[in-house]
Amino acid sequence: MNEKEIKQAIQKTVIALAKDPKNVDNYHELAKYYVMQEEYDKVISIYESLLAFAPNDMDALLNMGSIWFHQTEYRKALKCFERAMSVNPSNPLVYYNLANTYAEMKNFAKALRWYNRTLDFVSTDPEIYNSIALLYHDFDDFVEAKAYYEKALSLDPQNLTALVDLGNVCFKLYDYEGAYEYYHKVFEIEPTNQTVALCLANTLSLQKNEDLANKYFELALTLDGDSHYRAIICYAISKSDFKHYDEAIELYKKAIELNPEDSKAYILLGNMYSNLRNFEEAEKQYKAALRISKLDPDLYILIANTYYMNNEIERSIYSYKAAIGLRPENDEFKLVYIQVLEDYINDLRKDEIIEEF
Repeated sequence: MNEKEIKQAIQKTVIALAKDPKNVDNYHELAKYYVMQEEYDKVISIYESLLAFAPNDMDALLNMGSIWFHQTEYRKALKCFERAMSVNPSNPLVYYNLANTYAEMKNFAKALRWYNRTLDFVSTDPEIYNSIALLYHDFDDFVEAKAYYEKALSLDPQNLTALVDLGNVCFKLYDYEGAYEYYHKVFEIEPTNQTVALCLANTLSLQKNEDLANKYFELALTLDGDSHYRAIICYAISKSDFKHYDEAIELYKKAIELNPEDSKAYILLGNMYSNLRNFEEAEKQYKAALRISKLDPDLYILIANTYYMNNEIERSIYSYKAAIGLRPENDEFKLVYIQVLEDYINDLRKDEIIEEF
């Protein structure tokens, strides 16, 4: 339906609702049209009016809970889903929504409880196992996450969510062969998926397969998608790892041209120059990043480290102090600052003693 047709449908349904204000179907019909227009406040208002005289309407409770969920109003979503559970405790969708909500609230125990309750009703849906795997994944339990993704794949061998996420889990477990296997399965299904091509490239780079990694980096840069900036940065990191520093520098500069308002490429290029002991260029890149992220204490630390390595101790002390000013609770910053300051004072005292003699 186009915009004009939706407005006409709304007018028609409003008239029908005025004539028959207890007709449940009219409320759901009107809510549907407002969803099409993404006017969710009106949808909520319609469902609240419906629930005022039909408090056990499951669709209204579930739909309203879903809207609150997507608006990150998780406690309001929980109230809707809990009411729905009291109406129909045999509906697995209720438990699945409860689990998803607690997962977003980072309440692992309750999320897992409701996912398992969902499995009591629906034990062959791979998406439930994917959700449990993602829960473990979010809490950095990659071994358990891997087991649940594998269960999802046993139910649906071409489940893209499980394949991609299982590749990610293997990657985090440093199982690069396993990561390559799962990413490649996705690539066989979706050979124009830029993100997967980039995942393959990064994995092959870590496996020290330079030629094949380059092939996938180049491919990722030709594919449509929103990961070109990230692809160029990853390609630059790979080039640096293989000690092709000039090529890496050119790629970082290309990333900066593509997205000059993001500080990441400047920082990584600065790190590279610093490692190459080109402190002047490193300082220039860090300061370019600082113009974007003015209140980032980590940037002041990087600049301070650069000064320190270039034996510009007084300048490094000022930068360490600036970092502490931005993040006074960071004990690591304070320890480094105190140590550098003490060493500097001791060196000055040594010079004074030598002059006296």
